[in-house]
Formats: sequence, C-alpha cells, structure tokens
Amino acid sequence: MNTQEIIDLEKDYIMHTFGRLPIALDKGKGALVWDVEGKEYIDCFSGIAVNNVGHAHPKVVEAISKQAEKLIHCSNIYYTEIQVELARLLCEISSHDKVFFANSGAEVNEGAVKLARKFTGKNDIITMENSFHGRTLSMVAATGQHKYKEGIGTLPRGYVHVPYGDSEAVNEAITSDTAAVMVEPIQGEGGIVVPPEGYLKELENICEENDILLIMDEIQTGFGRTGKMFASEIFNIKPHITTIAKALGGGYPIAGILAQEEVANAFKPGDHGTTFGGNPLGCAAAKASVEAIIEEKLVEKSQKNGEYLKGKLEALNEANDNIIQIRGYGLMLGVEFNHECIKIVNKAAEKGVLLNCTANTVLRFLPPLNITKEQIDKSISILSEILA
Repeated sequence: MNTQEIIDLEKDYIMHTFGRLPIALDKGKGALVWDVEGKEYIDCFSGIAVNNVGHAHPKVVEAISKQAEKLIHCSNIYYTEIQVELARLLCEISSHDKVFFANSGAEVNEGAVKLARKFTGKNDIITMENSFHGRTLSMVAATGQHKYKEGIGTLPRGYVHVPYGDSEAVNEAITSDTAAVMVEPIQGEGGIVVPPEGYLKELENICEENDILLIMDEIQTGFGRTGKMFASEIFNIKPHITTIAKALGGGYPIAGILAQEEVANAFKPGDHGTTFGGNPLGCAAAKASVEAIIEEKLVEKSQKNGEYLKGKLEALNEANDNIIQIRGYGLMLGVEFNHECIKIVNKAAEKGVLLNCTANTVLRFLPPLNITKEQIDKSISILSEILA
C-alpha cells in the first residue's frame, strides 16, 4: 500500500485520537527512517524518546528474535531467568533495590501512586502544574494540564497541583494526609521545562522533613536521554520511587516501577499485578537495550551530542528573532518560539527531518542517542532554511 491508501484505511478503522502527519513509516536504522515510498528522514523525535539506541539496533533485534523462538509469554505465577536478570541490571544502574514490571508509562505511574499510598497509609499526591503523567483516568487527574481533562467527567480525587519550580508551594500544600510528591525532573510534554537551580533538592529535603515519599517520573528522561542514565543524577537526587518506560525496551513496550527496598516491601503478594508486565520477550528486549546503552557509552554520547546540537541551536537563536529560548539537557532539547511551531514541524518533515511541537510553541528534539554529527548538521541546515 502507498501512503494515501494507508491514510484512507486509518480513517475507516482506527479511532481518531491522534493528530498524525501524512507519513507512513516502513522501516528504520539508527537515526534514519524510511516511509513506504522509500523517502528517507532523520528521526529527531525517536517515537517520543523511545528509540534511544536507534531503530533496529542489532543487539535488540537479536535478543527479540532469540527469545521469540524460546518463550514469548508466561504468567508471573512462574519465574523466568530473563526477568530477574533485567531486574538486577536495573537496580545496579539506579539508586533503587526492587522493580515491578508493567507495560506503559501511565501504568507504572498508577502503580507508583498505589505503592506510595500503601506504604504511607495516606492518600494525597502533590503533582505539578504543566505536568504530564499519562492518559488513564487517574493519571489524567495527576497531570497538571487542563486540556487532557476536558469532556471526560469526574476524575479520581487525591491529587493536589502546585506550580512547577515553586518548592514553597509544595511545602504549603502538605497536609496530614499527603503520601507523596510526584514530579518530572524535566517536564517533557509541558515544553522541555527545566527545574530552577536547587528546586529538586529542595523537594527531596521537604519530603524527608515531612516523612513523605518522592516519586520521580523518569519515563521520558530515563536511559541516557539527558546525558545521565537518569535525570535525577544531574540534580543529585535519590527518590524513593522512580517510574521508567519509553526507552527501556529499545522500542518494545515495557515499563517499570523502581523503588527503595523499604518502600517496595509495602506490596505483598496479591496487592498488585499484571498479565503482560515483565514478559520474557519484553525483558529480553529491555536487557539488550540497556546493555547497548552501557557498552556503547550512549549516555556519554548523549551528553556530547547534546552539547553539539545545543550549540548549533544557539547559533540559530542568534540569527532568529522569533526564538525565545533554547533549553534542556543532553539530547532532550527544546526550542521555544514566540509563535506556534507546528508549521515548522510540517515543513521539516517535507524536507526529511522528523521533529515535534509540544506546548504549541516548543520545538522538541529527542533524537536517538547515537545520532551522528553529520545527521545533526543536516537537520540544523534544514531547520535553518525553514527559519530563514
């Protein structure tokens, strides 16, 4: 089928919940993807920070292929070697002791709230304005953006929203029924909003002083995206709970709740569960993806490539009066304009670069961590042409 035929079938058979570009992708390799007509694109979006190791990474492909020949799924009633190996690896590279595996970011954020309430015996979760934590009813309630709440009726209670970056507002919002503070170290969907200096450390201290938990939503920032394995490392934070997804599986859907042992032990058999979470195929993909990040030093490459890309974007900033700010860490960068940027995204796609516009005015760069400098140069050259 060609692109138009695919678009026509989508209109007939798929619920219209996505604002799609008229591109039908067929395959990818590294930081490049091709559509069904064979047109090449530099992918500077990575499926929303999923393809950190690039498309069709040979180590991930091999792991999935070999595991699929052995065992794709089994119930969590039974043990599997690959699941415990992945769990050990994740605990070794993080500040946590235990893992619960699930399938998506919203699912693990739900689980993290459940765990925090179970551990503390309290109910309320403080979250931030302009945040994004997922699309389930509870996570829409947790999310600090009104647009995601419109038209869906009564939402679960127990979430208190305060301005991001205002630690005093968090302090004032704490009551005797506060279980946890949940925060993105960098707000992704909100427009690559970075925290004020010292803010996250202040949150950690506030949580400690008030005997409540700190939940770090690292679904978009994890696995080298910010130039550190986890963004919490940038700010010297050790949260009680960290949620992970997106890049964990190298493109395969798998997610996790990481927790300190004392907190993790609040869950007893039967308290939480999942049919597909931690399935052998997903764990094999995730283990291969994380190993590739470590072995190929992609965290370090993210930092170096991010500095290089940011420098190129800063040069564009100097030449363009419509750019307000360049911000972010590693290869999680945002270019804020004084106007909507969807037209820039559309023009870039026409010229062979895939980008994303978030918060209406922020051009979001989330390329694979192993993108080359030549691919960065070409992307910036095309963007420069569009902005001229």
